[in-house]
Amino acid sequence: MGDKTKVQVSKLKPGRYIIIDGEPCRIVNITVSSPGKHGSAKARIEAVGIFDGKVRSIVKPTSAEVDVPIIDKRVGQVIAITPDTVQIMDMETYELYDVPFEGGVDEEVRDQLREGITVEYWETLGRIQIKRIRGE
Repeated sequence: MGDKTKVQVSKLKPGRYIIIDGEPCRIVNITVSSPGKHGSAKARIEAVGIFDGKVRSIVKPTSAEVDVPIIDKRVGQVIAITPDTVQIMDMETYELYDVPFEGGVDEEVRDQLREGITVEYWETLGRIQIKRIRGE
């Protein structure tokens, strides 16, 4: 699954997504230094991992290209909940996915999950995370 694309650093904005160290991350801050005597402007990008919540930062020239994840936002139904995983069924394809609680379920929805409810989940780089409960 090559669900990523390239974007020039100068086009990135806070709130968008980037791949740092193989992890899809949401950008929280970008600071650009002015060009020096012998080089181009550099951007310091601070981002938080979608799946692990870790803060990561990189410094790149603004003219460089970086990998950006393509995030597929989908709707599924919770079929079963076990101590470690949530099983969801995609509402379009009827595929079943076992999503681990650790890293696979957003903290804010963890306590609200019930069998039979509809959820929005994101799929990127071969991984899935349940993001929110959908109102019926």
